[in-house]
Amino acid sequence: MGAKGAPSRRRQAGRRPRYLPTGSFPFLLLLLLLCIQLGGGQKKKENLLAEKVEQLMEWSSRRSIFRMNGDKFRKFIKTPPRNYSMIVMFTALQPQRQCSVCRQANEEYQILANSWRYSSAFCNKLFFSMVDYDEGTDVFQQLNMNSAPTFMHFPPKGRPKRADTFDLQRIGFAAEQLAKWIADRTDVHIRVFRPPNYSGTIALALLVSLVGGLLYLRRNNLEFIYNKTGWAMVSLCIVFAMTSGQMWNHIRGPPYAHKNPHNGQVSYIHGSSQAQFVAESHIILLLNAAITMGMVLLNEAATSKGDVGKRRIICLVGLGLVVFFFSFLLSIFRSKYHGYPYSDLDFE
Repeated sequence: MGAKGAPSRRRQAGRRPRYLPTGSFPFLLLLLLLCIQLGGGQKKKENLLAEKVEQLMEWSSRRSIFRMNGDKFRKFIKTPPRNYSMIVMFTALQPQRQCSVCRQANEEYQILANSWRYSSAFCNKLFFSMVDYDEGTDVFQQLNMNSAPTFMHFPPKGRPKRADTFDLQRIGFAAEQLAKWIADRTDVHIRVFRPPNYSGTIALALLVSLVGGLLYLRRNNLEFIYNKTGWAMVSLCIVFAMTSGQMWNHIRGPPYAHKNPHNGQVSYIHGSSQAQFVAESHIILLLNAAITMGMVLLNEAATSKGDVGKRRIICLVGLGLVVFFFSFLLSIFRSKYHGYPYSDLDFE
């Protein structure tokens, strides 16, 4: 019986344990090293992100808008990790650039950033920065950007989409419009607080004082109040202001004109039918006034009973004003609304 059991024990001794397969130790060691490496890399990313956010919060505590050059732009915006949104204004504020629009947009941008910085909802999920052309030319080249000012939103993850570029030409750069755009892109709602502006109140007080003084000086003869010509002139001034787009300018806050940064050419007429410049409103106002003056002269020539030769001259002057300036007005209209059909009256 002992002899029969001896071979069996020898066979059992020659077997390998089933729970220790061949090559298992190198595999487990490699898996352990991989887990340690992944954990270390994740920890490194978290530390890097914490450092970036801490630096941005420090800059924001000093100024609501911090300036960036090419190195800072690549480190804090283009290079991950990033869990915050960044609003960047690309501009050209140096005096030699002569960009008046950039200065106007910068004022509105400053109002918006200050409203966010000093609000109770301020957090480390949204920051405002600026890249000046003379300080970050490489950034402009990297983004193929050839105009200023331009506002862009860089989301926490992924690349900016088309909607992440603010449509300044169509909407204008008022702080309220920028805040609405930011709310659409980031779900961060900013209530804009503007510094007190007493210019309107002072102007109204001066106007009331002027009218009151005039009435007091003419208190013994107030027949001028019933002067139809005077009231007609006041009404025409109001009509000219409203039809030229002054209210649109007040709401949207467009630039006065646009200067091409490459060739220095200044444009006073906006090329789109969805926007306009302030200078364009002034031009339209003057054209409407000239056309109205021509119509008044034509009416005067037709209704007056003076010398026939004088009436003929007045008629020709009025007709010339209407034809010339109305053709000029149609020319502007055609440049904004492409395909306008009345080419016969267009003045080139």
